[in-house]
Amino acid sequence: MVKFYSSNYSYDYGFSAVSLAYFLRYPNPYSRHVASTDTIERSFDPETQRLTTVRLHLKRSRLPPAVLKLLPKNTLSGGNSDGSTQSFILEKSVVDVKEGWMETESTNLDWNNVLSVIERQTYRRPPSAPLVNGVISEHEAQGIVAQRDEERTDVGVSVTLKSRIGEHIRKRRQRWGEQATATSVNGGEMTEDGPAKQGWFSSWSSGAVRSAIEAISLQRTERSQPKAQKGMSVVLARMRQGGLEAVLEGMRRDREVEV
Repeated sequence: MVKFYSSNYSYDYGFSAVSLAYFLRYPNPYSRHVASTDTIERSFDPETQRLTTVRLHLKRSRLPPAVLKLLPKNTLSGGNSDGSTQSFILEKSVVDVKEGWMETESTNLDWNNVLSVIERQTYRRPPSAPLVNGVISEHEAQGIVAQRDEERTDVGVSVTLKSRIGEHIRKRRQRWGEQATATSVNGGEMTEDGPAKQGWFSSWSSGAVRSAIEAISLQRTERSQPKAQKGMSVVLARMRQGGLEAVLEGMRRDREVEV
């Protein structure tokens, strides 16, 4: 089973400001887990007027204790026994300034054997409102829409969480079954790696483990997404107060706090 999270909200800032803040959002007081951000590819299509950017984020995190209890020890090779890990996140974004939208997609490159997380975001200018019974002139309506567009950007977020840990468990149990069958035919004894030594973990079906990991991760996503929104709001507020200089100064202070 796959878990989904979705949310819709708006920023009281224009699309130009929001799209710029997106690329300047790390670090901020709500993203101290982001260790670094690197741009690995960027291109601009003069025909479509679209900017495509690929970035790589390194994020530090800690696996929830409830998830740690569900994982076999051999899956923790990329982290510590206390659950502290680091993971690379690949992000691709496309900005269309002319039409006023930006779409992003981020996916984790590590820990895919435990959980795959794909996050998609859409930023758009508000749609233009039609004239109401011709009460106001077209020129006045365009002015009202333009003013509104400068003050709001609509955001849609969707996160897909899929655990693959069950696939590994199922394959391992299949091997154990084959070993048990071979041992029975040959009249030998089971090895220590066989079913007799599987422990309490063997009582869980692969589907139950996968569902539990996805459910716990969904709860974590529901808590982290509002923080991400607040982090963007901090960057936007700095931009409004002092422009790019204030944003860069805020980033410098946040890095000092992390150190």
